Amino acid sequence: MGRRPKNYIEPNVEITGFAAEGKAFGKIRNKIVFVPYSAPGDIIDVRITRNKSSYFEGQIESFVKKSEIRTEPFCKHFGICGGCKWQHLPYEKQLEYKNRQVTEQLKHIGNIIPETTLPIISSPQTTGYRNKLEFTFSPRGWLTREQLHEGIPFSPAAGFHIPGQFDKVLDIEKCYLQNEISDRIRHFIKKFVTENGFTFHNLVDHNGLFRTMFVRYTSTDELMVIVMLYKADTKAMEMLNECMFNEFPSLQSLVFLVNTNANDSTENIKPYRIYGKEFITEILDGLKFRIGPLSFFQTNTKGVLNMYRAVKEMCSLTGKENVYDLYSGTGTISNYIAPFAKKVTGVEYVAEASDHAKMNSELNGITNTNFVHGDMKDILNKDFFAANGKPDVIITDPPRAGMHPNVVKAISESGAEKIIYVSCNPATQARDLKIMSDNYSVKVIQPVDMFPHTYHIENIALLIKS
Repeated sequence: MGRRPKNYIEPNVEITGFAAEGKAFGKIRNKIVFVPYSAPGDIIDVRITRNKSSYFEGQIESFVKKSEIRTEPFCKHFGICGGCKWQHLPYEKQLEYKNRQVTEQLKHIGNIIPETTLPIISSPQTTGYRNKLEFTFSPRGWLTREQLHEGIPFSPAAGFHIPGQFDKVLDIEKCYLQNEISDRIRHFIKKFVTENGFTFHNLVDHNGLFRTMFVRYTSTDELMVIVMLYKADTKAMEMLNECMFNEFPSLQSLVFLVNTNANDSTENIKPYRIYGKEFITEILDGLKFRIGPLSFFQTNTKGVLNMYRAVKEMCSLTGKENVYDLYSGTGTISNYIAPFAKKVTGVEYVAEASDHAKMNSELNGITNTNFVHGDMKDILNKDFFAANGKPDVIITDPPRAGMHPNVVKAISESGAEKIIYVSCNPATQARDLKIMSDNYSVKVIQPVDMFPHTYHIENIALLIKS
């Protein structure tokens, strides 16, 4: 019998678990089928959208029986905008599956079984937890089939991209990821553009002025709004500046970026004009951190504080240690642990981030940090350690892709007594830990949830020299 085509209905499929990247799955005969927005225990009729040799992909056509663990999603945009894909799971179940994801990936990818797995640290907030959020403008917002059938007309959008469709933007009425002021600002700017005859950017033909906007918000109630324009328009900037500061008294900074490129990336884009302050300030356990328009700062402020406390505890510093903080960014971890160490050397690829790290040390009166800008894979070697002092503790917090093999080798051969590996991707973490297993053993892991209602999970691993 030939392979059945896609776009047919497969009845009575039971969903049994979650795979990598939070994909719920079941089986059709002896073949895996991935079905988004389903949950273990669901029995569903599945519309097959992709039929590959080793797996299917599908969508929920109808429920035969809903899982007992399901809960009602709180957002009207659930299932459309592509964010918060686990809203249909109780938070306790989300934590359970995330914890399992960490341990399974460490075991299956890295053959790592830690001596101790600490209980996952939950996020202090499950909504309104993000301190930064980006929205995209479009002159013609995306409509669902139901809206089209109801005759709802197309209108401008300020919201999120439809998954897999870069040019389709869903207008967001309310987003639960950030403080409610974020919704007010988004709706205000959208209304401003419409009422004053300005235009929204079209992602296909690249006409129109207003491209994207960011809202950054601190626990000290400082607010920064970044607006990306397709070209420099002094009139638009001056008018929005006057309106925004009148409407939002807590606004500290209004920043305009100008991007004439085909994509909305901020890479190599500098602030074009800043009204108000150049920075806003966040406070973590009494330490102040300046955040610029394009600074990297962990997006869950209360959650990251839990993570930094766990890192500090794993370090067990006595004040005599020489500590290295790799992928140090704007120096948050470096400055957080510096008061408890003899010296902290931060290494970061982005020059601007290193400059901000130095600024943050000065802001807090910290004098035992040293920040080095350079490509980690090129500069981290025996000569570097010799010049900056033999490491007692190495903290590494790389991007999702993990560490370059050269970096893994340098760390593994560094002779440091402890390595604390912070990761936002347990799969690449497991790969790197496996390489280091000849010289180091994983004693403790500490999963930390920073992104409720998503499959994303942070994990801290404590390695001790063998």
